[in-house]
Amino acid sequence: MKLEIGSMVPDVVLHSIDGEIFNLDQLNGRSFMLSFFRFASCPFCNLRVHELGKRYDEFGDNFTIVAIFDSPLDNLILHSRKHHSPFTILADEDNKYFKRFGIEYSFLGVIKGSIFRFPKLLKAMLRGYLPLRIKGKWTTMPADFLVDQAGIIKQAYYGNDEGDHLLFDEVKNFSHGG
Repeated sequence: MKLEIGSMVPDVVLHSIDGEIFNLDQLNGRSFMLSFFRFASCPFCNLRVHELGKRYDEFGDNFTIVAIFDSPLDNLILHSRKHHSPFTILADEDNKYFKRFGIEYSFLGVIKGSIFRFPKLLKAMLRGYLPLRIKGKWTTMPADFLVDQAGIIKQAYYGNDEGDHLLFDEVKNFSHGG
């Protein structure tokens, strides 16, 4: 079941690529985006993580990002350490939180993303983000949740295809109290 605006964000406790166990309590009252991604070698996902990391400073000090991948931890480490991400990246191999947050799966979404977002897919693959090891469900669709300092979901965005996320400017506006 999809989560709705105005509900409390469920707690998340998962292993991070840094080898630590992470939970949302560690955010100490900061607002954040909880972003669900596909498998660790997904070109769209890696490009998104790269772009968010590159522009992370634009969000300000009272905002962060928590990325959750549909992937085993060892495979996620292999594919995401190169990002040197300034935010937390977590592995949900058992899809516990994907289920809890109502993340969707769609064969049609994969096809749509590959066709209609082909330039973005090509850009990702030219950067070296190749889907050579698919460990996780390849039909997982992305989702983004903007959560305020009190843990209330202010926006729940469920992607329509494999590369569909909230626009950067929407996230940036939220990060600055908008």
